Amino acid sequence: MFVDEVKVHVKGGRGGSGVTSFARQPYEPKGRPDGGDGGTGGDVLVRATRDVATLVDYHHRPHRSAGAGRHGEGDLRRGADGADTVLLVPPGTVVRDADGGALADLVHDGDEVVAAAGGGGGRGNAAFRTSQRRAPRFHEYGEPPQERWLVLELKLAADVALVGLPNAGKSSLIARLSAARPKIADYPFTTLTPNLGVVRRDDVDFVVADVPGLVAGAGEGRGLGHRFLRHVERAGVLVHVLDCASYEQRDPRDDLRTVVAELARYDADLLERPALVFLNKVDADPETAEIVRPDLVADGWEVLAGSAATGAGVAELSRRMAALVALARRSRADAGSDELVRPVLRPAAREGADITVERRDTGWRVRSERVERWVVMTDLDNDDAVRYLQGRMVRAGVERALVAAGARHGDPVEIAGAVFDFDPEPADLPSGEAEEEAAVDTDIVVTGDEQP
Repeated sequence: MFVDEVKVHVKGGRGGSGVTSFARQPYEPKGRPDGGDGGTGGDVLVRATRDVATLVDYHHRPHRSAGAGRHGEGDLRRGADGADTVLLVPPGTVVRDADGGALADLVHDGDEVVAAAGGGGGRGNAAFRTSQRRAPRFHEYGEPPQERWLVLELKLAADVALVGLPNAGKSSLIARLSAARPKIADYPFTTLTPNLGVVRRDDVDFVVADVPGLVAGAGEGRGLGHRFLRHVERAGVLVHVLDCASYEQRDPRDDLRTVVAELARYDADLLERPALVFLNKVDADPETAEIVRPDLVADGWEVLAGSAATGAGVAELSRRMAALVALARRSRADAGSDELVRPVLRPAAREGADITVERRDTGWRVRSERVERWVVMTDLDNDDAVRYLQGRMVRAGVERALVAAGARHGDPVEIAGAVFDFDPEPADLPSGEAEEEAAVDTDIVVTGDEQP
């Protein structure tokens, strides 16, 4: 089953938690802190490989996750990192987020992108030892991973695209040109999925795609237009296949105008690619080819004629295709880049320095990726850990941001699902309130047990 678009849910591995531990030796009941750090969670990566040709595996199993990091242990033993999960996709796959934004365009074999990063490992208590804090009795939880929905969209990476209306003979032509064996029948819409074939001519190897038949309105999504047209985007050369055996029912010149119009509606840049016209089925009606050829040449088209059924003219067609492919490749090389290839993009770094304060009916809410991550990784039932968290938030400017927004002493403040009573440092208060609050203990107090 050929599947060229799927929606998948990816989730990295959670980071392992650190551990609180102290060295214990004979005659040394109070040893140094030796709690190790947790391991980093695994990433979910999407990697292009020629070993797969469809996205069908993700159609049946859309949920993918990476391995979690192991927890740290005593004696400074760090937890093992979680295993990565690699999603193998065909070259030409575009990775988009749920909103349609492109994360990566995996054109070449080996291209990859981190789709969901694993969480960092939490630090053990040994990491918090300082000259003032000699026996820290707290550690960090592992960091939660990234998780999100993605859309994988396959756009076949072919050098030549055979385009035309249904029943023009494209499947027969690719079968004659290569070892591909598509379904062939004498009725329209025989081909419902693209077919690929590898052709070698004049020491040039190139890939030909048989794009399923287009119809009027395909550029606007009629029928399966967008599903088919996306496979034309990467082709460096276009071959318009026209049916010369049905002249009494339709004019090949009108067929060509219809296909060109649909290509222009979908992406006008497609009309700038090297292209030629192949008048097919001349064995059944040679007179039609002689009638329409002068008009097509007058319009500026390079025209070849032949028959996919008998093989007439196919050798000349493959030679011209090889020459145009070589020309297209040289043009891209001379330009210094492949204009059909978009760069692989990496997800934005998760470290965010901005602090946003929102007014809510019941108090305030602080948004900051960095600060929220600190809260989630803190054991809020541990007083030492909460005091350490308070110091980090003061240094990060959370209290100053709340005071600037109008927060007052005792207001409830929500950060990452945990609710605190706002109790700022006197230096952060307006001058009129600093003396009044000078004697107040400045520890942040957790209201309730909203531990993440």
